[in-house]
Amino acid sequence: MAAIRIDNLRKGFGSLEVLKGINLDIADGEFVCFLGPSGCGKSTLLRSIAGLEDLDGGSIHLGDRDITDVASAKRDIAMVFQNYALYPHMNVRKNLSFGLALNGMKRDEIDRRVESAADILRIKELLARKPRQLSGGQRQRVAIGRAIVREPKLFLLDEPLSNLDAGLRVTMRVELAALHERLGVTMIYVTHDQVEAMTLSDRVVVLDKGKVSQFGTPLELFYQPANLFVAGFIGSPRMNFVTTEVTSQVDTAVTLNGGGLAHPLTLEMLSAAPVAKPKSVTLGIRPDKIELVSAEEGHLVGDVRLVERLGTESHVHISLQNGGDMTAVVRGTHPVSARERVHLRLPAEHCHLFDGDGQSVARRLDGETQALINQEKAKRVA
Repeated sequence: MAAIRIDNLRKGFGSLEVLKGINLDIADGEFVCFLGPSGCGKSTLLRSIAGLEDLDGGSIHLGDRDITDVASAKRDIAMVFQNYALYPHMNVRKNLSFGLALNGMKRDEIDRRVESAADILRIKELLARKPRQLSGGQRQRVAIGRAIVREPKLFLLDEPLSNLDAGLRVTMRVELAALHERLGVTMIYVTHDQVEAMTLSDRVVVLDKGKVSQFGTPLELFYQPANLFVAGFIGSPRMNFVTTEVTSQVDTAVTLNGGGLAHPLTLEMLSAAPVAKPKSVTLGIRPDKIELVSAEEGHLVGDVRLVERLGTESHVHISLQNGGDMTAVVRGTHPVSARERVHLRLPAEHCHLFDGDGQSVARRLDGETQALINQEKAKRVA
C-alpha cells in the first residue's frame, strides 16, 4: 500500500513559517498535484515528503509506516527533479542503472528493470547516448525512467515539465497520464501551471501561504471553489468578482443588490441558513458565463478597453461604469470592439457567492454539472 497521510506538518526557515499545519490523506494509486503560486510552500511540502527537509512538527505516514524520521534513501520513494539531474558523463543506460548497482542489485535484475523502463518510455534507441546528445523531452524521459527502475511505492515529481517548450509539455502531459495509468502507483506532482494540475490529477491540493485552501477533484475546484483564493486562481481567464450586498432572503433564495447592479439578482442556495442583511458579499462569475445583452437586460454596464481575438473565442476586457474591471469570453465572431459601451448579464445559475471572510456560500448546481462532478468522484474511488 502507498497511501500517504500527513498530519499537522509544519516547516519554517528561521522566522519564516512556510508550512502551517498541513493535513492530507492521499489514497493508494492516486495522482495528486500540489498547485499554487510561487512561495505557497508546494515544493517544500514535496521535499518534506521526500525526507529532504527537517520538520518542525507533524508526521508523515506511507501506508502503515511512519516515515517522519526515516532517511530519504530508505523511504521507498523516487523523485524526479525540474532540472533532470542526469549524470553528464554516463550514457542513458548507466544513468538508469547506476543507483541500482550502487545498492548491490544483481546484474540480471538491473538489466530487466532498465529494459522495462526503456520500453515503457520508448527510449530503447537512446540507451547508448549521453545526456548532451538528447533533446529536453528525451532527457525528461530518462529522468522519469531513473525513477521507474527503482519500482518505488511513491513517485514525487517537482515541476518536471517546466523546462520544456509549450508543444512538448502537452505531449509529455499525455505521456505522464498514460504512464500513471500503466504503473498504477501513487504520484505527487508539483506545479504552478493549473492546466497541468487540472488535466493530470485525480485530485488537486491548492496551497496558499503555507496552508491548504482546498483539496478536491479538478471539477470540484472549478465549479465549487471553497473560497475567493481558489475561485480566482483556478480558471483562465480568472473569475470576475463584484462586491455587492444581500438585501433579502426567502428560504434558500438570496437576493443581491448594490455594487453597481442595475437590478436585483436572486441566487438559489443549498440551505436556508439566515444571512445577515444588509451584508457585504462578493459575487463571482466565470468570464465565459457573462452575456453581452441589451441595456434593459443587463446587470452591469461598462466600456470595452481591449478585445483579444483568439480565433474560436474572444476575450473582452471591460472597465465597469461603477469602477472595477471584468473579462467576458464570447464567440470569436462576436462584433464587439474597443471603446464600445456594453451591458452585461450575469445568469444567476452561474454565479458564485462569497461571504465577508471570503468563504464560499454553497449554491445549487445544474443537474449536468453535478452529474459530471459525481462521475469524477466515482471514477477516483473506483
